Amino acid sequence: MSVGVCHRHCVALSLEFGKPSRHFASDFSCCASRIRMSRGSGAGYDRHITIFSPEGRLYQVGEWNSRAVCVSEYAFKAVKAAGITSIGVRGKDSVCFVTQKKVPDKLLDQASVTHLFAITKYIGLLATGMTADAKSLVAHARNEAAEFKFKLGYEIPVDYLAKRLADESQVYTQHAYMRPLGVSAMLIGIDDELGPQLYKCDPAGHYFGYKATSSGSKEQEAVNFLEKKCKSNPQFSYEETVQIAISALQSILLEDFKPTEIEVGVVRASKPEFRVLTTEEIDEHLTAISERD
Repeated sequence: MSVGVCHRHCVALSLEFGKPSRHFASDFSCCASRIRMSRGSGAGYDRHITIFSPEGRLYQVGEWNSRAVCVSEYAFKAVKAAGITSIGVRGKDSVCFVTQKKVPDKLLDQASVTHLFAITKYIGLLATGMTADAKSLVAHARNEAAEFKFKLGYEIPVDYLAKRLADESQVYTQHAYMRPLGVSAMLIGIDDELGPQLYKCDPAGHYFGYKATSSGSKEQEAVNFLEKKCKSNPQFSYEETVQIAISALQSILLEDFKPTEIEVGVVRASKPEFRVLTTEEIDEHLTAISERD
């Protein structure tokens, strides 16, 4: 029933009964709801993940404009609402990512709070967003990697793992009984043919390879900073790769971090195993950055 037909039906009922009736009130409520939905404000169209608005938007998931820049909707807002920013940078012979480490409770053991996860011996994952959703995504990634190695006899390539995670996230946007994961994931590893690789997967099921990227509350500011750095020198050494990622985070947040306030994960071509830097190693990089600046 169109809005116009619905309105005429309501008026006819009011004339027939001489005064507003329960039927009139119910139908008028329906009419008002249809009018609100027709305005394209999102009212009514955000109740299910499978309903498109007249503008072609899925409010529970998100959309992408012509430049492939994410326009935040509910699932993407959950990533930003975590209140942390993560940065990934790919160098000539290494790749790294860095994120804030916030301990919300003084009674929490700091060692139990992390956003970095080893998926295999050679692939690391950084999760930005809802912690519980991140744990679910990590468990799925580890299962995919283990199943791949069991069937084919060699380690899963980082690009294929990113594709599998993106495919799973995309399925969550198709069914009303599921919801998208409120988490954005970065994957790093060394490809046998292509060298260092950096991928990012989002709640809508997109995945792309990057020279440098960011997720979280200050994503756009970080991207602007990284674009300038990569334009001037796209081939970074290992030390430059780590220090650019850390300095980008410091610049956009206007903070001088302590070694315990950030986490850094790296993979090097000479040592392709994924590892998390110790506080001593992070402190060395922070010192080098402060001396250089």
